[in-house]
Amino acid sequence: MQTEQKLALISEVGEEILTEQELVSLLDKKKKPVAYDGFEPSGKIHIAQGLLRAINVNKMTKAGIQFKMLAADWHAWTNKKYGGDLDKIGITAAYLIEVWKKTGMDLKKVEFVRGRDLVQEKGYWEKTVRVAINSSIKRVMRTFEIMGRTEQESLYASHIFYPCMQVADIFQLKADIAQLGMDQRKVNVLAREVGEKLGYWKPVVVSHHMLLGLSGVSSDKTGIDRAIEMKMSKSNPNSAIFMTDTEKEIRSKINKAHCVEKELQDNPILEYGKYMVFEMQKKLKVERPSKFGGDVSYASITDVEKDYAAGDLHPADLKNATATAI
Repeated sequence: MQTEQKLALISEVGEEILTEQELVSLLDKKKKPVAYDGFEPSGKIHIAQGLLRAINVNKMTKAGIQFKMLAADWHAWTNKKYGGDLDKIGITAAYLIEVWKKTGMDLKKVEFVRGRDLVQEKGYWEKTVRVAINSSIKRVMRTFEIMGRTEQESLYASHIFYPCMQVADIFQLKADIAQLGMDQRKVNVLAREVGEKLGYWKPVVVSHHMLLGLSGVSSDKTGIDRAIEMKMSKSNPNSAIFMTDTEKEIRSKINKAHCVEKELQDNPILEYGKYMVFEMQKKLKVERPSKFGGDVSYASITDVEKDYAAGDLHPADLKNATATAI
């Protein structure tokens, strides 16, 4: 596969790439670049972490990237998840990996890593300390959104470890590419800032889109901060579809979802079509009575959006079809 083709695939994943020129250079020079993503084991996995993650990983591996998926259990420990019970966090980390194995990831090109093993490797804590030495407390605190925290919260000293460890992960895993969500952008930029100072490298950052939550909560924030506030999150169970949800639960959640008639912007149901349904099954079948236009099959999200914006596709019909597909 030529560099241009690889770039096109990776660009489908990356809502933002820092930088495209560096990525092209990497693809030209290295036969099998390494990318990683890490998830904190802190509860049930929703479809953005399960299905969407598999879709994006497979695009990366198809482009010749070797991928490492990190179940960041020690990170969750510093973040006091499960009240700091490392045994429970460990069980959740194992669950996380088993879910990924069932979502259609190209397992031949994906390596699953446990944080508990990574922190035992030679040099890991030296890297973490060196990141801390080269980063001000103020700079580290600006990344706290990566763990669902703000600078205004009641924080513990352990929370300072988290971003430093996440930067160290990149270099310990020998990752050329940090391929995480847009909500992780600030810590990945920190890795770019300190990497060369520490004698390592400046990782390319490929930040993927964050799937909207079902509630469609509006925000007066802008840019990445707005996207973070509106994303699907397990901390708000009613806004998320979990990998373990039953068909009845999925239908119930989607039926209650924010989905304004004729409105394309901030519409989570249309997003699930774009980022998951058409990626996995290439079509969306809408079943409805003949008096409402009869059944129709869509071959692209563009066609769905066109009919939806025109009022030719009702929110209830879109929701039913999407629920069936999910």
